[in-house]
Amino acid sequence: MNRKLLILISALGMTVASAETSFGAESKFVSLFSQDGVPEGWTVRRWDDVSKSPAEGVVWRVKDGVLRGSDPRGTWLMSEKEYGDFILEFEFKLGELGNSGCALRAPMRGDPAFDGLELQMADRRYNTQAKDSELTGGLYRAVAPTKQVYRPTEWNRYAVTLRGAHLKVVLNGETIQDINLDEQTQTVKRHDDTDAPAIKDRPRRGHIGFQELSRGGESVQIRNARLQELPD
Repeated sequence: MNRKLLILISALGMTVASAETSFGAESKFVSLFSQDGVPEGWTVRRWDDVSKSPAEGVVWRVKDGVLRGSDPRGTWLMSEKEYGDFILEFEFKLGELGNSGCALRAPMRGDPAFDGLELQMADRRYNTQAKDSELTGGLYRAVAPTKQVYRPTEWNRYAVTLRGAHLKVVLNGETIQDINLDEQTQTVKRHDDTDAPAIKDRPRRGHIGFQELSRGGESVQIRNARLQELPD
């Protein structure tokens, strides 16, 4: 067997191995909303305290692969399962006065924005007085994104990695958060102006969720949501 043929076989082997490795990594992701209808494994809770039930008859629903928020507004769709370290990826779209958020490691009590972590999804049209930490990419009222790359009324893509105290958030291909949660000691005020726990003291395991607080009749839309759990 000549040398050129050996090199070709070796290259092909490396390509196959690389493809297998990539497929193995991809196969660990689990689709969160793969079936149309009311999502199984999730529960609808009140926006300001997830220990409480929403108004009677309120539902979130998946249609044609797209999860749509509740009507009326003012709810969280929370996972029944708890997660610790994970990669969460999804696309989202908001209306002109859209307001949503993604709960991370939240307990099933209190407000995920202050008792867990809330990754914000909104712009200043919803709240003209919003601080940078209250806009898309911010940890609500705590840590502002390093840049604002949100595309209003278009589909946007989040990739969130939580491993221990490390949080990394990529929005539309740009890293906007890359922080050590243990270093986040700043005071965070709740809506009633009382102090919430500092980010460093928030849970390291909990539920994930999606919020609906949009105005104007257009609910948040979520698609291609998937999650990969990571070893502790």
